[in-house]
Amino acid sequence: MNRILVTGATGFIGLELARLLAERNIMPRLLVRRPSRATLLKSMNARIIPGDLEDVQSIKRAVQGMDIIIHLGGRALFESYELVRPTLVDGSVTLMREAIAAGAQAFVFSSSLLVYESQKTPVDENTPLKPTLGYARAKAEAESALARMASEAGIRLAILRLPHVYGATSLLFDQVRRGLVIQPGPGQNIFSHMHVHDAARLLAAVAMSEWSGASPVGDFQPSNWLEFMKQAKELYPRFRHLRLPAWLAMSGCFVLEKIYHLLRRPALLTTDAVRGFNLQVAVRPNLVWKELELEMLYPTIREGLAEVFCCNVPFAWLPSVRDRCACYLDQGACPLPTNN
Repeated sequence: MNRILVTGATGFIGLELARLLAERNIMPRLLVRRPSRATLLKSMNARIIPGDLEDVQSIKRAVQGMDIIIHLGGRALFESYELVRPTLVDGSVTLMREAIAAGAQAFVFSSSLLVYESQKTPVDENTPLKPTLGYARAKAEAESALARMASEAGIRLAILRLPHVYGATSLLFDQVRRGLVIQPGPGQNIFSHMHVHDAARLLAAVAMSEWSGASPVGDFQPSNWLEFMKQAKELYPRFRHLRLPAWLAMSGCFVLEKIYHLLRRPALLTTDAVRGFNLQVAVRPNLVWKELELEMLYPTIREGLAEVFCCNVPFAWLPSVRDRCACYLDQGACPLPTNN
């Protein structure tokens, strides 16, 4: 049985991946930086290792005896390059170096579609990288460093450039749950999406296969943000979708970034976040999935959003005497069929 280490295991995608591996009786080793978030993992058949990508000794302990590293950890915020570089670049290099020294056989790196500039045509594995955001610049730099190290050491390296990954516990759906989604920009730019269940399945499948290389991935039907929000509103009309002009969002985020910097706190709302929301990057369908002979559970946002709203109680169920919305059926039934 392969022995797998997952970094970023208490993050949005990492938590789903950890659950998937634990359910398959793989008993992954999970690197956790904040002890308070380890409670999310306590019911899993997994081993929790406290550690930090900026702490070499904890990385050495984490990789000992591991065959495969699935690396999702790092500062996942659209902040300046200087703020995200220590974990996304330096931390990734440290992890790869210690993994090689410990005899690991494979390294799976979670990158991002944001490493591309806006494109008129779909991207594929041959599309050159041209990051325009600080976060994306760090991801691209990490990819280059990891590829060089893997080539020299002979370790298998797989890089997946993930699209917008969505699910009930993502930041976007936290806004939905609170009743207001603010969209910076017109929302007509097309971007690729993927349900978090499929993202976790793809990462696990790549880790357990012999696949290597670097490729963007997405679902089968890239869509613009207006269509994404329209589909979400049809399923769950109880939130407001507010569009702000990009210039106004940029101005507000510029001020907020300055305030958070003075407070020495991580910033969620940044000018780079606005720029990222307005990039146009669609992925050519079926990349990597076809090579692995793996079927997507949610090939379009229609199926994926139906699962989000139907299978999560905070969204899909209300007492019948309070629910007057025609889009819901009696008994809390799902308004759209799902694939599972």
